[in-house]
Amino acid sequence: MTTPWKTDKYFVSPLNYLPEVTKDFQLPAKVKIHDITLRDGEQETGIALQKDQKIAIAEALAEAGVHRIEAGMPAVSKQDENAIREIVKRNLGPEIFAFCRCILDDVRLAADCGVSGVIVEIPSSEHIIEYGYQWTLARAIQASVDATRLAHELGLYTVFFTIDATRADFNQLFQIIEAVAAEGHMDSLTLVDTMGVCAPPAIRHYVRTMRARLQRPLEAHFHNDFGLANANSLAAIEEGAEVVHSTVLGMGERAGQASTEQLALALELMYGIKTGIKLDRLYHLTQVVQKLTGHVTPLNQPVAGADMYKLESGIPANWWLRCKDEHPTEVFPVLPSLIGQADVEVVLGKGSGTDSVAYWLGRIDQPVPPFDQLLELTMQVKEISMTKHGLLTEAEFRGLVERFQAEKA
Repeated sequence: MTTPWKTDKYFVSPLNYLPEVTKDFQLPAKVKIHDITLRDGEQETGIALQKDQKIAIAEALAEAGVHRIEAGMPAVSKQDENAIREIVKRNLGPEIFAFCRCILDDVRLAADCGVSGVIVEIPSSEHIIEYGYQWTLARAIQASVDATRLAHELGLYTVFFTIDATRADFNQLFQIIEAVAAEGHMDSLTLVDTMGVCAPPAIRHYVRTMRARLQRPLEAHFHNDFGLANANSLAAIEEGAEVVHSTVLGMGERAGQASTEQLALALELMYGIKTGIKLDRLYHLTQVVQKLTGHVTPLNQPVAGADMYKLESGIPANWWLRCKDEHPTEVFPVLPSLIGQADVEVVLGKGSGTDSVAYWLGRIDQPVPPFDQLLELTMQVKEISMTKHGLLTEAEFRGLVERFQAEKA
């Protein structure tokens, strides 16, 4: 019988689907991923994308089925503006958005680029308004009202974006938001944890409070300074947020953002939400972004890590060798083919056991010796690995086997 937590491609926990777990969820009818790699992702220190690189990333995002692409901030540079115009011109499929300050010329330029929507930002915490921008609250409110009203008049889907909202005084925050809703325009509101300083329970409260006060769709934009951006994004969706902002590889300034590829996978496998994202294109997407940005990705990073499906440790490798033909998800909760990764590989290193060495002997068409000799050969594999501080290549293993067999002859 088919179950939402287990198929022939994945096996997650049935606890995710228990009524006791899901009874209070307010999941939206549809979840959109609003990818911000080309704007917030590029803000990662040292990354500077050229026009052609931005277009290539936009194409990879479209191929993966991402719903919205935030193509950048046209006011940043003429090259950014030209890249946005070209991405719009190519009609890739996703909605194309631009990012703007609460400055009327920013909004006009975004509209002139042909985007379908715009993210309009404003500082919302009293300390950022006072210390960072050196504005009055009245100025912040008026700028927000004017910019969002103009965006609407220019036919743009208008998303109001409140910087540092999770550290703001709620009364002041609502004063800004409600003024924009009443006097400006707001098709949706982005809930922004600019500094990544909220825990999931706080995010749930935040979303519930906003839903109760404001009859607008909600979007989630969370940074990762405490490693909680993904968890917070999922918590927001549990409470009814309809759009999540994320970057490929979790790129971004400081500790980065929520991860596009990880969220897409979690939404479908752990929540049963069919986003329409093509999961088998996720790994390819991460490789395109990694290559074009130079972003350094940990080898064990979910979805994107190059070593995700390499097995060195003896016990897991044994499990895989025993289960791979009929029960592969006993070892890997997500099979590599689901996300477009390369096949599972048993490798040889310090952690290898006798079963791995026997498997490799079979791969190079050599007989498996009696157990005492197999154990001795395994110890020599470990010694070489420790000496070189890494895995053995096939050539190194072949050489070792030849020497070992000569000694035993």
